[in-house]
Amino acid sequence: MTTETPRTITARLSRGDRVYRAVTTSAAATVLVTIVLITVFLVLTAIPAIQRAGWSFFTTTAWNPDEPSGRFGIAAMMYGTAVTGLIAMVFTVPISIATAVFINEYAPRALKGGLTTAVEVMAAIPSIIFAGWGLHVLIPFLDPMEKWAVDHLGGVFFVFEAREIGSSFFNVGLVISLMAIPITTSIMRAVLAQAPRHECEGALALGATRWGMVRTVVLPFGRGGMIGASMLGLGRALGETMAATLIFSFAFEIKPRLFENGGVTIASGIAIYFKESRELGLSALMAAGAALFLVTFMINLLAARVVDRAERAAR
Repeated sequence: MTTETPRTITARLSRGDRVYRAVTTSAAATVLVTIVLITVFLVLTAIPAIQRAGWSFFTTTAWNPDEPSGRFGIAAMMYGTAVTGLIAMVFTVPISIATAVFINEYAPRALKGGLTTAVEVMAAIPSIIFAGWGLHVLIPFLDPMEKWAVDHLGGVFFVFEAREIGSSFFNVGLVISLMAIPITTSIMRAVLAQAPRHECEGALALGATRWGMVRTVVLPFGRGGMIGASMLGLGRALGETMAATLIFSFAFEIKPRLFENGGVTIASGIAIYFKESRELGLSALMAAGAALFLVTFMINLLAARVVDRAERAAR
């Protein structure tokens, strides 16, 4: 009895395939090398400030790195970044989900294309435009409502207490949400549009309402993509510079009162103090940037794991 040797099948790549593989591999390697170089640059430039401040760099709210006996740290910056980012996501996530579902499932066919284009165009508008509109239009419009909330709710909920309003964490987070909503909505809409139509039509044929079909078929299918889009929006919110720079009355303080004037974020602090800082001040700013880079990286890593779990659960 003869034993046949299994045939070995080798794929011969064409010249075009080899060129395409080389180009994509080079692009991926370039991105990886760039990230590594940025990380090395931030770490090396941050070392003098970390050595000078020690662990107090993460717990100190004051920012006087260029003074002989000055103390400096990123506690207030990190607090402002986290609070404004969370406020932005409180508005961004529900509005983005609702908008994406409306465009895909409820909008008339004649409007669907125009709405999709409008959302994608808004995602490309520079942040300075949103920041200027928020400063000169949105915040003055909200001023009477915020005064009412402070006057009537300030004695009940401490977050509404404020001596002055306008340049607050709440307003900065709200304006930042305007920048995060378009990109988040665009990604969510694209993900939800991939929901299997035969399952959607089957749910409707079995008597489900349109909302019932969305709730049981479309949203579960796009859960992983919606989480990823939300994390991308959060990354945009954490790193946003112009809104905080234009709106904040800068104060290196940790304020639990969301409507009280004053605050700072890492990105806005770097933008404001970069030109006037000397050697140690620049090192301190780079250390703050490294902290923001690390936080953003950890959020993206966590988002990737959550998305992976959501995709496994959906299979």
